[in-house]
Amino acid sequence: MSESSSGVVTSSESLPKSNYSAYSDLSGSNTPLPVILRSRGTEEQSPDSGIASPLPSNRFRFTAWHNLEGHEIRGAQLTSPRVREGPPESELFLRGEENYLIGKRTTEEKGKWESRLQENWENCVELNLSYQDLGDSYQLENFKRILRRLIRVERLQLVDNSLKDLSSIRLPRCKRLNLNKNHLTSIRHLPKIPQIQHLSLAENNIRTLCDLSELGTTPLESLTLKRNPCEFQEDYRSKVFSSLPNLKLLDGIPKLPADCAPLQSTDTSRMCTIL
Repeated sequence: MSESSSGVVTSSESLPKSNYSAYSDLSGSNTPLPVILRSRGTEEQSPDSGIASPLPSNRFRFTAWHNLEGHEIRGAQLTSPRVREGPPESELFLRGEENYLIGKRTTEEKGKWESRLQENWENCVELNLSYQDLGDSYQLENFKRILRRLIRVERLQLVDNSLKDLSSIRLPRCKRLNLNKNHLTSIRHLPKIPQIQHLSLAENNIRTLCDLSELGTTPLESLTLKRNPCEFQEDYRSKVFSSLPNLKLLDGIPKLPADCAPLQSTDTSRMCTIL
C-alpha cells in the first residue's frame, strides 16, 4: 500500500490478481486505457470504453430545434430527432416571458414584410402568370389577391388558367391582356381595364356580343374572339365594329369596308348554320 502525492491511497492488493495481471499486460502495449472526462455534468467516454459516446448534437439537447438557425448536425447523427413546439402564448405570460413573445412577433412581422418586398407585385409592368393550374379554391383566391396588387402592370398574360370571372379585379394601367383558353362566358366577366388597347379572348365560351358596349369607352384597337361561340353569329364582324368604334383589328384581320355595312334587323342571338 502506498500514498500518492495527491493524497489518494492506492494498493495493488485491492485488485484481484487476475484483473491486476490484465492491467499489467496492457501497460506494455499501446492500447489506451478508458478515460472519463467530466464537462458540464456530462460524461464522455472514449470509443474503446464500450460505452456509446455522446453524439455531436448533445450540446443542443436543451434547445428547441425550430429555433436553430444553423448547425452541422445531420439526420444520421441524431438519436431521437423530433420537432419541439414552443409553449403557448398564455403560458409565456404566466412565466413572465413577454419579452420572448414580443421578439417572436417582431420576427414574424419582419418576415412577412420581407416576403411582401420580395414579391413586389405593385411595381410589375410586364408579367406572365399563365398555366397556373388553379384547381383549388384557395389557389384561385390567392391568385386573385395577386391580381388586385397589379396596379402598374401594362402587359399581362393569363393563358389557360381556368378563369371564369374576374369582374372584381381592376387593372388600371393594363394595355395588353391575353386571356386565351379560359372559361369566360361573357364580356362582363372581364376585369376593369379602362386603358386596354389589345385584348385576346380566344378559345373561351363567350356566346353573346351584347356586352361589348362595356369596352366601348376604352381605347381598344385590336380584339381576338376566334374559337368562341359568338364567332358564328350572323353579321358577327359588323356587330363587333359597330359596338367598338375605335377597333381597327378583329381576329387578326383589319377593318374592311364590308364591316361598316348597316346591320339588318335580326335577332342578335341568331346563329349561322354551318354545313
